Amino acid sequence: MISLIQTAEGALNESHSILQRMRELAVQSSNDTNTESDRAELQKEVDQLSQELSRIGNNTEFNTQNLLDGSFEGTFQIGANEDQNLTIDVKDMRGQELGMAGASEFSETVTASGSTELVDGTYTVDGTDLKDSNGNVIATTTDNLTFTSTGTAAETIVFSQKIEDGKITIQGGEATATAKFDNGGLEAGDYTINYSAGASTITDSNGNLVASSADDTIFKNADGDTVLTLDAAATTDMEISVGGVDISSQSAANSAITKINDAIETVSAERSKLGAYQNRLDHTINNLGTSAENLTAAESRIRDVDYDLAAA
Repeated sequence: MISLIQTAEGALNESHSILQRMRELAVQSSNDTNTESDRAELQKEVDQLSQELSRIGNNTEFNTQNLLDGSFEGTFQIGANEDQNLTIDVKDMRGQELGMAGASEFSETVTASGSTELVDGTYTVDGTDLKDSNGNVIATTTDNLTFTSTGTAAETIVFSQKIEDGKITIQGGEATATAKFDNGGLEAGDYTINYSAGASTITDSNGNLVASSADDTIFKNADGDTVLTLDAAATTDMEISVGGVDISSQSAANSAITKINDAIETVSAERSKLGAYQNRLDHTINNLGTSAENLTAAESRIRDVDYDLAAA
């Protein structure tokens, strides 16, 4: 039993180190000496660290039993008689539960219906406006799905999922943007929406089933929890990616510091609980050892008394 606790605690020690590194990156990114490109590179490391948090949580096992995905609860016999036992549970210590998984993202490329007004370039989505690098509005939208140029040609870009922030890049008559969805339970990593009318599924990068949908819009896991809701029903296979906690801007990185601190405190509390269990069990073992020694001594005295009486 102590070995089981040590296995869990050892894994959490590494999770603790990962969170400390993520905090360093968030503090660095919250400094405006960094450019957008700098923050993008910092975000890459955070994304990978979040994936590793989830991998540790999913793969830490003792005798084939997973210890850190929230499913472990064990009862251990610590005495010789009925009900002399101890129950131990370990909370979910994966990235999503710790708040270290970011939004679900889907990169979509569609046809831009012209090149007179929607010329090649990279543009920024600002509310209902699409602006160029000089802040000029080149297109507007009422639903964040269809963007219509402000000129007389009324050229359009039509996405299947809402583009509410970020960049739209136009190149060679095609427009590419990233749609973001609230993440209800997906760990950091890459996923595929496998489209099948009325029966679409989500699988992870290893092909494991993660969630399914009866309407191609709302995807639920095996527990019935909604992990992803699309803006519009899927009509084809889609590649979805989930990164780590967002540090891609000064404000996002500033907020991430608090989120990471909370995660560190959660892991610290779980490690403290496991350490307390281990210390208790050490004393239990010592006590049982003393009891066994005293019982042996008592049994020896009784045997000696029986022998002496028989001899008399």
